[in-house]
Amino acid sequence: MQTIFQDPLGSLNPRHRITDILAEPLRVHRRVTADGIRAAVDDLLDAVRLPRTFANRYPAQLSGGQRQRVAIARALALNPSLLVADEPVSALDVTTQRQIVELLRDLRLTRGVSILFISHDLGIVAELCDRVVVLSEGRIVETGDTAEVFQNPQHEYTRALIAAIPGRGIIDPSEVSA
Repeated sequence: MQTIFQDPLGSLNPRHRITDILAEPLRVHRRVTADGIRAAVDDLLDAVRLPRTFANRYPAQLSGGQRQRVAIARALALNPSLLVADEPVSALDVTTQRQIVELLRDLRLTRGVSILFISHDLGIVAELCDRVVVLSEGRIVETGDTAEVFQNPQHEYTRALIAAIPGRGIIDPSEVSA
């Protein structure tokens, strides 16, 4: 299991180049030989759709979306079966959010990694998640298949959340991932 945090700048060492940030878990856990580190870093950058030249940059030289991609790459370094993504797109502009959501969806399919996606953005939850758990004041109030919960919410809190989605109201079932 690995975690992707909301604020990648806060989770990336500002004194290390991207290559060192991505290589660290590989070195610590002895996943590749010293000779294979550069190739593994290149593969991780490819996986998150960043140019390999970014390996020589520092986190402060990257945009928020690029830093989030580095954080995702670092999380992928150890080939986890589960990624815990804690509000991974909340600090990003809408275009960059879309790109990161598409990246996560692709990683889920191509790498077979499960993602526990924590978010307040129900539009993204509806698009990305197969199952949903709705919390209110730290307690589970509803859980189930995403399409079912969004089409037929049972708890008043869930109904209020869905109704509050800007311009959406109740989500069209054809727009919810299956």
